[in-house]
Amino acid sequence: MKKLLFRKLLADCLTFFLITLLSASVIIWVFQAVNFLDIMIEDGRSYKVYINYSLLNFPKILSKVLPFTFFFSFFYVITKYEINNELIIFWNFGVNKLQLINFLFIFSIFLTLIQIILSSFVVPTTQDVARSFLRSSSVNFLESFIKQKKFNDTIKGVTIYSGAKDEDGNLFNIYIKKEENLNNFQITYAKKGNFIKKKNNQILVLYEGETINVINDKITNFRFSKSDFNLQNFETNTTTYIKTQELSTVKLITCFLRLNNSNFLNASSNNITIENCRLENFENIIKELYKRFIIPFYLPTLMLIILFLILRSKENINYFNFRIFIFLLGLSIIISSEMSLRFIESNTLGNIKIFIIPLIIMFIAYSIIFFNLGSLRRER
Repeated sequence: MKKLLFRKLLADCLTFFLITLLSASVIIWVFQAVNFLDIMIEDGRSYKVYINYSLLNFPKILSKVLPFTFFFSFFYVITKYEINNELIIFWNFGVNKLQLINFLFIFSIFLTLIQIILSSFVVPTTQDVARSFLRSSSVNFLESFIKQKKFNDTIKGVTIYSGAKDEDGNLFNIYIKKEENLNNFQITYAKKGNFIKKKNNQILVLYEGETINVINDKITNFRFSKSDFNLQNFETNTTTYIKTQELSTVKLITCFLRLNNSNFLNASSNNITIENCRLENFENIIKELYKRFIIPFYLPTLMLIILFLILRSKENINYFNFRIFIFLLGLSIIISSEMSLRFIESNTLGNIKIFIIPLIIMFIAYSIIFFNLGSLRRER
């Protein structure tokens, strides 16, 4: 019977938790997907790139939302059990409070392992794949990002301005600056222009204009009645390099050991090229490892905070205030876990005190529960 009661409670908690997690993640994803429209509209990317990039950001949202939805869901279900007198059924069938607390605490450790897998392996992989779509794609919809009376620098090294644009896509009073460096650049202006396709490439055809070339302070210019300006081979200004948060966990650990001059590495691993693996980025590498491996351990801490609710009956005159206190305490721990990133330093030994904070809070919370239950038994 005890197993059935535990399964029922866990099933109710998990059902509400998964519904809350997916609902909150989908809502956030929809808002974020709207912002990602800039990738297609402003940057001239295809619909396929936009869809893939948006979908691959969903695991990251899940990972971010999980701690709060976990706390909210279990807090709500356990409070509901107490208010509906369902916890009394546990006590009547011989389940003591410590057994129930240990059962849910062990489950939270299992959920912590899932969160570590999600944040350490799934999220970095999907983020890297999402970024690869930007790296491998080209600017396909050039007409879409050129807006009238607005300077656009989406394409790297090129600034385009159009004074007007009609319904047929014709551009008027066009200004184009192609810059290699401060001493070498090209300025082109034309009265009119439009886009055409030539051999699967989009060409900006310019009419009635002039091009001025500046090379090492030497100026040359020529006028034209018609000229083709190929934008296909230019790169976008959108960030396409691999960020620290997109590096695989194996590479991050390898980089950390390498920069820390660890003897664990062999000669072959030292030859592996890892982007952003440099001393200037060492602090960010430690922060990323902290996010992936340490912050998930706040989940068992949150579970113990929730289980404080079992220590006090709803018949207690201060039960409502006690619930508010527990809820605010849990929120403060969630916020503090994220804010603790600011205190991460390049000094590895100095970070140990931050790394062990969740374990200390966990030990204190469990000790409070254990001694409170002991005092209750003595009173009886």
